[in-house]
Amino acid sequence: MSTVETTITTMAQAAREAANQLVRVSSDQKNTALLSIAAGLEEEAVFIKAENSKDLVGAKEQGLSAAMIDRLTVKNETITAMVSGLSDVVGLNDPVGTMGPTWIRPNGLQVARMRIPLGVIGIIYESRPNVTVDAAGLCLKAGNAVILRGGSEAFYSNQALAQIIHRALENTELPQTSVQVVAVREREAVLALLTQEEFVDLIIPRGGEGLIRFVVQNSKIPVLKHYKGVCHVYIDDDADFEMAQEICFNAKVQRPGVCNAMETLLVHQTAAEEFLPKMAQRFAEAGVEIRGCDTTCRIVPDAKKAQESDWPAEYLDLILAIKVVQDMDEAISHTAKYSSRHTEAIVTRNYDRARRFVREVDSSVVLVNASTRFNDGGQLGLGAEIGISTSKLHAFGPMGLEELTTTKFVVQGSGQIRE
Repeated sequence: MSTVETTITTMAQAAREAANQLVRVSSDQKNTALLSIAAGLEEEAVFIKAENSKDLVGAKEQGLSAAMIDRLTVKNETITAMVSGLSDVVGLNDPVGTMGPTWIRPNGLQVARMRIPLGVIGIIYESRPNVTVDAAGLCLKAGNAVILRGGSEAFYSNQALAQIIHRALENTELPQTSVQVVAVREREAVLALLTQEEFVDLIIPRGGEGLIRFVVQNSKIPVLKHYKGVCHVYIDDDADFEMAQEICFNAKVQRPGVCNAMETLLVHQTAAEEFLPKMAQRFAEAGVEIRGCDTTCRIVPDAKKAQESDWPAEYLDLILAIKVVQDMDEAISHTAKYSSRHTEAIVTRNYDRARRFVREVDSSVVLVNASTRFNDGGQLGLGAEIGISTSKLHAFGPMGLEELTTTKFVVQGSGQIRE
């Protein structure tokens, strides 16, 4: 066994022991630890940004994309958001130990389900140092131990955050191995973590499609998948066009390098002549490149002709595919063919069409008259999120506290035996 494999195995064993201890930890103790982490982030803001600057220098030297550098950057607002996320999680009800409905069998047995932690979770992610804090906070509140393996491009940032987290855990007398950040740059560490099925219960990858497919192909542990975010907005012929313009602009331009940004705009043919010219002009002023179908290119002369490869594309950039559709049937059919089941939205004043769209579109979040950017745990009231699952086992959509637990059956008897 190599040194890296030995390191990861030791971490996994320690995480399992910590998970066994966390079962006995009260909600108040967990909340105190989270508040201590939040206080440490505020106190060490200068240190965190200094370490992050080392990562940014390296990222620029490696020629990483603007979207990747954006996700890697830790600003004052980033730290404030991490602190706020922890505070939100503290304010959420602890799901661990809660009981669902009870039913009584004919023989008098009382049957119910109790929420319990998943156990040990491994999270593999790129850039985004805030994931280190968000994941630590959510996993800890849900009673799970977590092993965090960030990308090498965020090495210094993640190690700085790990120091703060460990200090808070020590101060609140929780096992420091409840949250472990892998201090190994080599990719061998990822492969080693993916073989720890004896100690790790779930793997959650967060990052580009290549990373997630690598994890799925190599893991011996169940994996929660989120390959990419190919998000659609459909503009119905009965839409409020001013509202639609605001929604589309926000969905594409506010932060194009994230998974809940709109990548394809679908417009009803009756709405296209009026809606697209004004919308395209606004996009052009924001630097958005449009790749459109034949009808779009006729209405918007500056648009480039879309290729088949544009419809399933996750651009993560100021590029947008636009297709004019005959009706909502075609919009739903196009979405079903090309969507990654992440986020889809309809803009309409027609209640029946909105309800049908919600019923028939099979994505983790479906919105009516709102931006796709709301597919986010914090925005939906879950506190910080661990990620967005686009597979249905065992969660679908943003994963908050409840999605980091499972249930066991609790059966209360009075001496019954099975005949």
